[in-house]
This record gives sequence, C-alpha cells and structure tokens, in this order.
Amino acid sequence: MSDRFRQKGLRKRFWETVPMEAMSDAEWEALCDGCGKCCLNKLEDEDTGEVALTRIACRLLDDETCRCSQYPIRHQFVPECIVLRPSTIEEHLYWLPQTCAYRLVHEGRPLYDWHPLISGRPDSVHHAGVSMRGRTLPEFEVPEEDWEDHLIEEPT
Repeated sequence: MSDRFRQKGLRKRFWETVPMEAMSDAEWEALCDGCGKCCLNKLEDEDTGEVALTRIACRLLDDETCRCSQYPIRHQFVPECIVLRPSTIEEHLYWLPQTCAYRLVHEGRPLYDWHPLISGRPDSVHHAGVSMRGRTLPEFEVPEEDWEDHLIEEPT
C-alpha cells in the first residue's frame, strides 16, 4: 500500500486483518476500486434469480471517473441506491461484481493486483481494463424496454 493511502489514515493492509465490521469509514470506502460496475443497471431473471449487467449506467455515474457524481447526496436523486455495509453485504452478494473488493474481502479472497490499495494508483483499475470507463450509456438515453439489447459480460 502506498504512502498516499497511509496518509488518508488507513491501516496497512487493513483488508487482510480487520473484520469488515471494525473498519473505519475511510477504510470501508477505500475498498471500492472505482470500477463503476455496481452503478450499472441490472436485469434479474424472475425465474432463476440470475442477474445480468447492462451497459446502461445510473444517471449519476460519471463515465470518465466511474464514480458517482453526487455520492454524498445520491439518495436525493436515486432513493433506491444501495448503501452497502458489513451488515447488508450478504443480501447483496448475488449482484455484486465478481471483482468487487467488498465481495472478495467478505469471501476471504485477496484483492487483485490492479486494485488501487495494492497498486497505489487510483487509476490502475482503468488501466487494467476492469472498469466501465467509456463503456456506458446514461439510463435516460435508453428506454427501459431496450435494456436487454445492452447486456454485457463483466469486464474482469
């Protein structure tokens, strides 16, 4: 972990030693790799429960940064936006991206080398081709009945 992350008050390799419930808010937020996948609209098969990703992004996703453009006040615009917490992660595992650090840590698996906490670079997720940078369409441009036309495989 780079000095930049230590300066933010993060314990060294905290994701390997600190239970999720004991992480500080800064540590919890630092687990997010900034891929943007969780902000994609998903389609769920009613019969199987299988979840498919679309390239249709939440209206608040910044396609360049892959971050929410209104994160602190996002619920004013998108009331149904999920608040992921250690206490709610189990109920959201079925749709969390396979590469998601919250999923990986919860499952006791290591973070990928491209994760900013490992690489020390916030843009490493983009350089690894894992993020949704430049791949999304805003939800207000595509009618919901056409979302099936925009199904994608998760970039890994």
